[in-house]
Amino acid sequence: MGGLARVMVAVVLLPVLTVEQGWAWGETGHRLINRLASQTLPQEVPEFLRDAAAQDAMDYLGPEPDRWKNPAEPELSAAGSPEHYLDMEYVDLLPVLPRRRYDYVRALAVLQKDHPELPLSVDKVGLQPYVTTEVWERLKAGLRAYRAISAAKGDTKPVELAIVFYAGWLGHYVADGSMPLHTSVNYNGWTTGPNPKGYTTLHTVHAAFESVYVTANVKPGDIEPLVAATKPKVIDDVWTGYMDYLRHTHALVEPLYALDKTGAFTGAGTPEGKAMVDERLAAGAIELRDLIYTAWVKSADPVQESKG
Repeated sequence: MGGLARVMVAVVLLPVLTVEQGWAWGETGHRLINRLASQTLPQEVPEFLRDAAAQDAMDYLGPEPDRWKNPAEPELSAAGSPEHYLDMEYVDLLPVLPRRRYDYVRALAVLQKDHPELPLSVDKVGLQPYVTTEVWERLKAGLRAYRAISAAKGDTKPVELAIVFYAGWLGHYVADGSMPLHTSVNYNGWTTGPNPKGYTTLHTVHAAFESVYVTANVKPGDIEPLVAATKPKVIDDVWTGYMDYLRHTHALVEPLYALDKTGAFTGAGTPEGKAMVDERLAAGAIELRDLIYTAWVKSADPVQESKG
């Protein structure tokens, strides 16, 4: 979309709800994605990331960042909430999307001056690819330390614990990135911008799709063949690859709303609705598996160590 067209789209957007996005895949979906990623890592990845203990830990850690969104920890909840989503409609108003978090914050501030009618603060637009890339780099750094400790015949158990935590933590955000409603201003009902096709404006579609439907209708055996059908790959440029992943997810926002109109996610739903949910869960597991594999491969790259 060209610059003028993007601005015209922004101008017709209505104000977004003041309630921040607070949902995720739900515990079932997050656990499933993390476990399948661990189960399908290639053999060259160290066993401690693939064995039964790792799979159980990854399973538990899938919903972990959602456990941090609690009124008992208000500062943590407020700081972390924008990390679960990215409103692509607003991000696409930027001429270039910066790779680094604080460059992005400054770019949004400049954009806000040009569009005072839009909610363009970082806590409204989201931080999804930034936290994902940052946690992925933690994982890669941990794996690099594991290689060094292993080469020195040291005790790798402490770093293994850190690595499994990083991988599980990463999985939450990667899973959020496979859920279309985590990429749109219309994250829980079509409440922003024109709605000529009459998509639901009820604030129930998000939970109905990602939590209620998944818990009632999805089994690991439904997703496993979809993940197994793809070969693990090393991602050349993680930032670019992850943004491509988010953009593909965003392209499914309107198809999701169209399916919702048919009752696709109500009760047992429809075959088309089940296919979309299964494919999105599988996409999250595949992306997570490939990011972990990439972190392992790239952790062998030579680096100039920081002096602290």
